[in-house]
Amino acid sequence: MGASGSGPFAVLAVVTALAVGLSYRAPALALALLWGMLALQVMTDSQILWAQLSVAVVAFGAARWGSPPTVVLSGLSIPAVVGVIVLVFVVGEHFYFPLPDVRYNRVLRDAVRSLNDAWQVGVALIGIVVLGAPWLAGLALRFRARAQQSKVSQLAAEEDVARAQLAAEQSREIAELREGQARLARDVHDVVGHSLAVILAQAESAQYLEDADTQKLKQTMENIATSARSSLQDVRHVLTPTPSETTPPGSLDALLAGVRESGHEVVASEVGNPQPLPPELDVVAYRVLQEMLTNALKHGRRDDPVFVERHWEGELRIEVRNVVEPGAVDAGPGNGLDGMRRRLESVGGRLDVRRREEDGRTTFTATAWIPVRSR
Repeated sequence: MGASGSGPFAVLAVVTALAVGLSYRAPALALALLWGMLALQVMTDSQILWAQLSVAVVAFGAARWGSPPTVVLSGLSIPAVVGVIVLVFVVGEHFYFPLPDVRYNRVLRDAVRSLNDAWQVGVALIGIVVLGAPWLAGLALRFRARAQQSKVSQLAAEEDVARAQLAAEQSREIAELREGQARLARDVHDVVGHSLAVILAQAESAQYLEDADTQKLKQTMENIATSARSSLQDVRHVLTPTPSETTPPGSLDALLAGVRESGHEVVASEVGNPQPLPPELDVVAYRVLQEMLTNALKHGRRDDPVFVERHWEGELRIEVRNVVEPGAVDAGPGNGLDGMRRRLESVGGRLDVRRREEDGRTTFTATAWIPVRSR
């Protein structure tokens, strides 16, 4: 090649190098440079050189790393360029095309026209296969990589789901453990608090006995011992490793009798027809009344009775009312009140606490509603 051809040759070499270099980073730009290089080659009468290997490299890169539009354009370009060659060099014999009438173009055109129709079609198909093989290889590797990536993503998603399930299971176990601890704390609070309140009331009542009345003193001490034994039995019952408390610890009347034995007056009334309760509701009713009586013993005045009402009107309503010292009981949040609310809410019940000023005295009223269900 002479000096006059060194310029186009250098340009073709640079453009080819750029197209090959950009086939990974910018496949679309590499494809544009490739077809620009081929057009320049035809226009400048440059012979087919080793640079044509760049067609295979860029076709592979466009199919492997190009965007979806680039993949489509690169795939359409392969039959398109073969079709243009056939159109120009074969059909162009009968029609005019503005193809430069340069020496190399004439040689290539004459060589193509010297073949019969079958060979011309065969050459066109061979050209499509030669140019399409790298493109198909890139496309196959593209789908393979995407399938591997999809599998990796699926495995990662499955691991995330497994971790989420494990975390949810751990959270559930922790919540159950905390609920169990809270339930145990409420039970111990109710049992111990009530028993200590009864024992304290009995011990205080013993101070007002006559020194010579040993019989009443012995009876009081026996009541204290009985309350202590009952409390110990209840605590053991609460601490037994059972999933839930389903055996009623006692009757409501027994609770009232225990408070009376402590020397505190209890005025009890019952309206409606009592109904047998299932064990879980019986336990709730017992523990709630137990806590109500405990508060009455702890904060109530000893010279005023405790009024206990039970109403059976579609649901069991338990109301405990007593006179307290001013500021002795707060109707806000507390361990006892919170425990009663939680117990009642667990079975669909509710709790209401109020304090009233009546005739210069402070009255505290606790009311619990417990749904009645048959056994």
